[in-house]
Parts: sequence; structure tokens; C-alpha cells
Amino acid sequence: MIIETTAANTGGSRLGLKKDDRVTVNDLLYGLLMKSGNDAAVALAIHTAGSINNFAELMNQKANELNLEKTHFVTPHGLDDPNHYTTAIELAKLTDYALNNSIFSTIVKTKYAVISINGVQIQLKNTNEILCSDYEGVYGVKTGFTNNAGRCLVTSIKRENIDIIIVVLGADTRNDRVKDTVKLVNYIYNNYKIKNVKELVEEEYYNWKNINQERIYVYKANSKLETKLGNIEINEIVTDKNIEIEINSISYMEAPIEKNKKIGIITVRNGNEILEQIDIMADREVDRMNVTDYLIIFAKAFCL
Repeated sequence: MIIETTAANTGGSRLGLKKDDRVTVNDLLYGLLMKSGNDAAVALAIHTAGSINNFAELMNQKANELNLEKTHFVTPHGLDDPNHYTTAIELAKLTDYALNNSIFSTIVKTKYAVISINGVQIQLKNTNEILCSDYEGVYGVKTGFTNNAGRCLVTSIKRENIDIIIVVLGADTRNDRVKDTVKLVNYIYNNYKIKNVKELVEEEYYNWKNINQERIYVYKANSKLETKLGNIEINEIVTDKNIEIEINSISYMEAPIEKNKKIGIITVRNGNEILEQIDIMADREVDRMNVTDYLIIFAKAFCL
């Protein structure tokens, strides 16, 4: 594609594009995400939507789709504007969405690359200092700076099968944003662990079943009550709290009982938050005793 005047005249951090330069869309993406090229951002916006305003509309449509209620875009590069804003949590949500795009995720974890402008090769080094430092588990994402926002850094990192996104905004220096990121990373991995909710619930349920199932009295039942566990929707979570499991059930019932009748409930809590409630149900029908059943009982008793 050919670079227009608007992109070439964009200030701030630049890839170094000039009017009428020829460069591919793919190389502009590398220039944007690795080099923080504001000129590349404008060139891509115009190429995609025809104008900066049209591209901002597309960005805001996507923000609405992702339920980013405190985010509003005006420019493709994010230079200071009172109507261009977001929050740390919504930046994290946007990053989580973007990392599902294979092109994006590949570029933001690239430390060094070579692109071509007008057929001339240019070497790029990622501005993300924590990525280039080989800090354990880091695979992106992006640095940022404006006078109002300060030094910013969004970091994606994976250790011990725990995938996290750290957002640091408003740091005074590059070193500060890295130090704050490292502090947050250390805190999370020192305090948060993976808890397998499904395994914990199943273990508690079967312990309860072995002791309590036969304590449920079913009046006039012609067979034993057998229970089963309902569907558990949550598998694993990452938390710094203990998972608490509370089981409550009916102690008295009257036959007949239909299959899948709810006879108890398991409440799963993560601290004060209720994660899930799972039904305990009858595994099969329990019929009411009839005359024949009573005769059999009397006969057995008489034989004894």
C-alpha cells in the first residue's frame, strides 16, 4: 500500500513513514505493535476504513460488542484526547480478546523483526523491555506513552498453567512500569493457585453420600433411595481463597419419588462469593409400597 500525507505527518512515536512510501499491511502491523509507530496506526486506519473517524467508529463498535462501558476511542494511535479513554480492567479485557487473533499474538511476542519500506529492509526491536529481557513466561503485549497517560505497559504472562494479564498505567519512567509489573506478577504467583472445583465437589459429595444417603428416610418406599450429582459447570479457577463446599439435603421424604427429583443442594463458595450451586437428585424412581410388598414383609417376618 502507498502511504498518504495524513499518516506521514503523524507525530509522536514513529516508524518513520513518508508520503508515497510503499509498505505492506503486515509490515505496518509489525511497525505499529513492535515500534509503537503512530504513523503506522494512521496508515492502517485509513487503509481499513477510509478515514480516522470511520476507523474510530469501528473501534467503538468493537468496544460495545465487548461490553467495555468505560472505553471510548477517537484516534487509532491513542495520543491524548479528552474523548479518548479507557481503564486498566477494560484494557485487560481488550487484550484478552486480541490475543485470540493469531497475527496479533505472534507480533506482540516478537522481539526482533525485519520489515521492508520501499524495498529497503529495516530492523525492528520491540519497545517492550520486559519481553526483551527474557523475563519468565512473558509473551507480550504492548508499551505506551502519552503526556497524560504516563508510561504504560500491558503484559501477558504464563507460568504454572496460570495465564494472566497485567496492566500498569501512569508510571513515571520505563523502569517504574517494569518494576510495578514485576511486583504484581510476584504477588499473583505467590498467592493465587489453581483450584479444581469439580474434583473438590465430587470428593465432598461422595464422602457425604457414603455417610448420609441412607439417613434420608423415605416413608413407604419399596426400595432404597440412590442419589446422584447434578452437572458441575465450573472446572478450574484461579484464586487466593479457600474453596468452601456446603451440602444440604432433605432428611424425610414420602414415596413415590420420581427419577431426577431434587433432594439436596451443594453450594460452592470462593470466599464470600457463591461460585455455583449443584443439585443432588434421585438416581432412579422409588415406588410406593403396595399390598404385595406388605404381604412379602409379613411373610418374611412370620418365617423368622
